[in-house]
Amino acid sequence: MANQNREDIREHKIPVVEKKYHLLFGFLTSIFFIWGFSLTMMDVLNKHFQTVLNISKSRSSMIQLSTFGAYAIAALPVGFFMKKFGYKPGIFLGLFLFAAGAFLFIPAANGVSFNLFRIAIFVLACGMATLETVAHPFIASLGNQQTSDIRINFAQSFNGFGGVIGPIIGSYFLLNSERQHLNDLVAVRQLYIIIGCFICLIAFVFFLIAVPKSVLHQNPEASVDTRSSGFGTIKALFQKKHFLFSILAQFFNVAAQAGTWAYFLNYGHEVMNFTDERSGYFFSFSIVLLVLGRFLGTFLMRYIAPYKLLAFFSFCNILMCILVAQGFGWVSFTALILINFFFSIMYPTIFSLGLKDLGKQTEQASSFIVLGFIGGAVFPPLMGFIANKDTAMAYYLPIICYIVIMIFGIKYPSLNKSFKNTFSQK
Repeated sequence: MANQNREDIREHKIPVVEKKYHLLFGFLTSIFFIWGFSLTMMDVLNKHFQTVLNISKSRSSMIQLSTFGAYAIAALPVGFFMKKFGYKPGIFLGLFLFAAGAFLFIPAANGVSFNLFRIAIFVLACGMATLETVAHPFIASLGNQQTSDIRINFAQSFNGFGGVIGPIIGSYFLLNSERQHLNDLVAVRQLYIIIGCFICLIAFVFFLIAVPKSVLHQNPEASVDTRSSGFGTIKALFQKKHFLFSILAQFFNVAAQAGTWAYFLNYGHEVMNFTDERSGYFFSFSIVLLVLGRFLGTFLMRYIAPYKLLAFFSFCNILMCILVAQGFGWVSFTALILINFFFSIMYPTIFSLGLKDLGKQTEQASSFIVLGFIGGAVFPPLMGFIANKDTAMAYYLPIICYIVIMIFGIKYPSLNKSFKNTFSQK
């Protein structure tokens, strides 16, 4: 029974991470930290480029188009790469592209070119997409499938920590009115040289970590017939309704996240009359709430089925968006901050629910779910056109996204034909 299953997890009869995987799990959580840092830095760059390069909000949203467009383009090739070569080479590929993109910031800054920056961001984001595509099934494989939700949410909590640090560092180096180079790109260049060197160091550390053969390619607990391959495998995969809906839910989830984050600093500056730097620090605080939400969500999932929690948090964000769009000063700004708290569990939970009961199709499924990141490329420009006139009104659009996610949570038991086994096995 589902209740017995949650009871077994609470009493640690089913370990969240097997002891032999602790070191590897620890390293993978650091990978989550890195791309969380980089992702929220993009939103600081968004505001910085509006000032330094004198571009509009809708044009600066091309940063999000480059970032999340890279996810959409890279996801499927990475899925095939991972299926052929395994998890560890996939991580190395992601780190290489990440570092290469960071170092491309040097010629972009020297040339004062927004288009060159978009190319650098695209390459860096291809690295992020590779890491994300590989890391989720990698994490899912480090233990019992019944605890995969908890593992992924815990690892994603460190993604949140990275998201907290990103705006703090970005605001200090790029938006601080007391620092030099506030109105040029020297600080951007210096910052990304440091980031590129750090990623190279991380790659060297990962080279020294041994990966057990049992998780080199796929979840050892595969429960699905895997004799089919190629087009037959993909066709069988898309017959899984819970997987198919998870792509749609992730599309709207990332769309809402990208749009909300892209104009957070603009909202603080225009609605609350904050400086850009102060808005950046509030953005960082909102990511702190996201981290707390993930830890709280991870704890609550020991008692509450993940799909139910997902539906409830989605409903809460519908209410928050309505408040934000009113522009009621601190009431609305508090609601804007709280969006990240309720957003906290959505990405990892949608991911883990979509991957359940897919067996050796998990690797390929992961790349298709990451394909949903195209939502982050589509939504910020749409919000930007509204934000050019009224930033607060732009926050009506994410309501559509949270309605779709809420429906996914409510309907999940009927979407996943193996639902009873997934949530009731001991």
